[in-house]
Amino acid sequence: MKKYNQNEAPLLEALSGYARSAPGRFHVPGHGGGRGVPEDLLDLTGPGVYSIDVTELPGLDDLNSPTGVIARAQELAAAAFGAGRSFFLAGGATQGLQALVLASGRPGDRIILPRNCHRSIIGGLVLSDIAPVFLRPAVVPGFNFTAGVPVKEYDLAVSEHPDACGVFCIHPTYYGTVGNTGEISRIVRAAGMPLLADEAHGCHFGFHRALPEGALAAGADAAAQSIHKTGGSLTQSSMLHLSRGSLLDPERVSSAVRLIQTSSPSYILLASLDAARRQLARRGFDLMDRLLEVSGSLRDDLSQIPGIEVFGPEHIDGEDVFDFDPARVVVKTSGTGLTGWQAASWLAGNYGIYVEMADRDNIVMVLGPGAASGECRELALAVRDLARREGGKPLPPSSGLGDFPDPAVVVGIREAWFSSTRPVRTEQAAGLVSGEWVAVYPPGIPVLLPGEEVSRAVVNYLIEARESGARFQGPADPGLEYIRVMDI
Repeated sequence: MKKYNQNEAPLLEALSGYARSAPGRFHVPGHGGGRGVPEDLLDLTGPGVYSIDVTELPGLDDLNSPTGVIARAQELAAAAFGAGRSFFLAGGATQGLQALVLASGRPGDRIILPRNCHRSIIGGLVLSDIAPVFLRPAVVPGFNFTAGVPVKEYDLAVSEHPDACGVFCIHPTYYGTVGNTGEISRIVRAAGMPLLADEAHGCHFGFHRALPEGALAAGADAAAQSIHKTGGSLTQSSMLHLSRGSLLDPERVSSAVRLIQTSSPSYILLASLDAARRQLARRGFDLMDRLLEVSGSLRDDLSQIPGIEVFGPEHIDGEDVFDFDPARVVVKTSGTGLTGWQAASWLAGNYGIYVEMADRDNIVMVLGPGAASGECRELALAVRDLARREGGKPLPPSSGLGDFPDPAVVVGIREAWFSSTRPVRTEQAAGLVSGEWVAVYPPGIPVLLPGEEVSRAVVNYLIEARESGARFQGPADPGLEYIRVMDI
């Protein structure tokens, strides 16, 4: 096996060398290495970053046809993450997930995926004209969020759809839970199908034994990772990994990546991937060790607050929740009488503390390599103050995504996407056919998809979310006063 020196950062080093050479810049971007950047932006960022904001110049390689320093950086990434081949992505894990859909099958094929998949996969279905076979995820009792899909559901799905072109799993979910990916991989592989992992929130898994097993190590054929989420790179920078011996054709995946990759990728983002990979490869265990210590203290502090419940090891059932990421702190606030949306808004308005996401019952905090123990203590004190000042009678149980009946599909996703639509008030949409996708964001899981009948349960859920101040992605009306339905 070829040896790799993980102390290298070939792309970062090439860019640094270019910046130090005082080049004559007669190429895009037009700010000339920072000279033309607006002053107020320059005040925030400092000038250094713009010196490496360049284009495909001699010696700096080409992301869409890498043969030099980018190719070398991707090889180092594959070695660090245990992959057979890795791709740098300038378009987020969204790009990687959509490339996997495009590379898996052909128009008219079917693909098996959890209903709580990210909306980017839905975009891949529209692009590819591949039809979904949705699996119902389990719901974590009390916390009322969707977790993994039970293994038996995957087993049933591959037996009922033996011609499916691929199978998706989420490893981990936005809430940090992990299903039994190893067993799912065994079932899917036996059926001759590739297992594709949305590992957007799990790029750190392979760097500490106390964290869940990474998707590739668990048997997935491919994994899309948002390195910026928990790996230390800049927002939007991501990677797509193929396992050694993947059932996917690497060249077809590469072609799909190029198809949807921007022709003007940010070298700043690419350099951050190279640097983050080097940091994880050299110091990943120590960084994760410290992160787990900080997150453990935060969990202990939050658990002492009356009315607050923290998701933890006691909620693992070995099936629907096979494992979980201890650096993802999920706090149930509904026991204090407050929705997660209300708690998140209160923390931001009163303490300037911003959590990653909220739903009806919970708030979710993401801790990464930059987590600080002092900030975590401040968070715990703020939540204690919230419970004391605003808390009341626990909220009654509510319907969540997992409680909805299976949607009635009237028209295929791609056909519905291109159909004529009209707006109707959300309150009057029940019984009509959705002409757009609607997701409460975050986490961005579609509640409605184009071509599905709008149920009364979904209408009630969306109205409750809207009135609680939730944000939406997908609908033409971001306030969700109206939903666009098919004009049929």
